[in-house]
Amino acid sequence: MRITFTFDSKKIVVLPIDYNYQIQGFIYGNLDCSVSDFIHNKGFLYEKRVFKLFTFSRLVGKYKIVNESMYMATPCYLTVSSPVEPILQSFSDNVLKKRTVMLGSNTLYVDTVDVYSKPDMLSEVSVYMVSPVTVYSTFKNYEGISKTYYYSPFEKEFTKQIQDNIIKKYIAYYHRDPDYSRFEIEPVNVSKNHEKVVKYKGFVTKAWMGKYRLKGDRELIGLAYDAGIGSKNSQGFGCFELCGNKRFMGD
Repeated sequence: MRITFTFDSKKIVVLPIDYNYQIQGFIYGNLDCSVSDFIHNKGFLYEKRVFKLFTFSRLVGKYKIVNESMYMATPCYLTVSSPVEPILQSFSDNVLKKRTVMLGSNTLYVDTVDVYSKPDMLSEVSVYMVSPVTVYSTFKNYEGISKTYYYSPFEKEFTKQIQDNIIKKYIAYYHRDPDYSRFEIEPVNVSKNHEKVVKYKGFVTKAWMGKYRLKGDRELIGLAYDAGIGSKNSQGFGCFELCGNKRFMGD
């Protein structure tokens, strides 16, 4: 399930280039305390992993970049997606009650709110990212210093990491193993130009936009659609849309 908000403003919306943290704070700030506390402090557990099970798109609209800031005209659009209905229900209810919300230092007016059910999934679908997908491994080098390696869609480990990740999410959410564990991702229209370097609270994440083909269990693909694919979904990574859906112009 996902919700798309259309925002208007009397002024140009000004945000830092890397605005994921502002969007995430906007979401948490418009959740009921009980829902926010559960997601932020508890989440859905798989062994030592904690999943928030929500993701969001980039802010969509006409914009220009000047120095380290983004200047966006309205209307602009934001999609939030999750398999956990209370998250979306709480968020949309609170935003609609206010009608006027703050995103960073920007005053936005809620124009429309559109709710979309999860489409019927096939065992093979073509998708495009509406926020970049990332997967990585962390290890210590010979000096004992922690290093993070981000995989590209052209490495075999990329699809393995994503498969492992969605299976863990499935177990964390449903408390059982999936009936079928097949899940593959293949780059279809992905080039070096689709690589994005995003800063979040001072940390750098390498991630990828572009078009991909997903193959595997329909239930796993459906969960990936709702919760996001890959890592760091609640920080604004891994939200995708089915090809043919033109709600996200320019992607």
